[in-house]
Amino acid sequence: MNAIDKNKTVVVIAGPTASGKTEFAVNLAQTINGEVISADSMQIYRYMDIGTAKPSKEEMMGIVHHMIDIVDPDEDYSVALYKNMAENCIEDIISRGKIPIIAGGTGLYINSLIYNIKFSKTIKNEEFRKKMNDIAASEGPEVLHSMLQKVDPESASKIHCNNIKRVIRALEVYEFTNKPMSQHQKKSRMEPPKYNYLVYVLNRDRGALYDRIDKRVDKMLKMGLVEEVRKLLDMGYKPDSTALQGLGYKEIIYYLKNELSFEEAIHILKRDTRHYAKRQITWFKAIKEATWLTSEYINLEKNIKVIHEDLETSM
Repeated sequence: MNAIDKNKTVVVIAGPTASGKTEFAVNLAQTINGEVISADSMQIYRYMDIGTAKPSKEEMMGIVHHMIDIVDPDEDYSVALYKNMAENCIEDIISRGKIPIIAGGTGLYINSLIYNIKFSKTIKNEEFRKKMNDIAASEGPEVLHSMLQKVDPESASKIHCNNIKRVIRALEVYEFTNKPMSQHQKKSRMEPPKYNYLVYVLNRDRGALYDRIDKRVDKMLKMGLVEEVRKLLDMGYKPDSTALQGLGYKEIIYYLKNELSFEEAIHILKRDTRHYAKRQITWFKAIKEATWLTSEYINLEKNIKVIHEDLETSM
């Protein structure tokens, strides 16, 4: 086993959606000579700017951002690919004497880095995946999730019923290895991480966070979210693709297909985004190494000072 290289320190800014990660990461980067690496599973897609809350050039404030706009909405992408590409970015940033800052809310992406998770490249069976997708389409995602519950209850407890892709992946791993995915994941964490990760989670009062979520959705609509979704469909991207099943896209698609009224679509979007934020908070609470910070803007300087002090003692 390799020891963690203390000279290779990486800062991680995690937190639920609308907690202020982007703004905080940019402000931090300005004070520590850093560059930002996105850990957002939706901001990887091109042409999807409004619904993914991608930072504008103005919001980036001159700070270099990596891992944004790297694949088209119909391209396959995985956490294994993310880990490989993100680590290449980390090496590049460190080689230029700067500090990498991982910023985002996708727990799988963050865990892949801080726990140095190894991913199997051999288990892939398209016939099995098609069979499982057919079951999900004809009988509902609950049936697949129930199947997973029987063979791998630990993974089932962590994967949402509606996340069909991940449920099928866990079933696939069990089908062709006779071992639950949770067991593979524990084994894959045997090696220490490649870098010295300092992990921070931004936290807000739950009521204040939910209010920010509602206001963010309203802002997205004013910026042209409906037009963005319509354009993606006009470009030929399929409504059932992984990218367009993301929050903010599938609800608007239901509206455009006259399956929901505009008011119903926005109500569901705000509700499901709040639920998603709650799941993110639960996920990040499981990272025992994390330091939780209050993300109210008045404490920006205080929080940055905490990270500066940690960097001084860790490097």
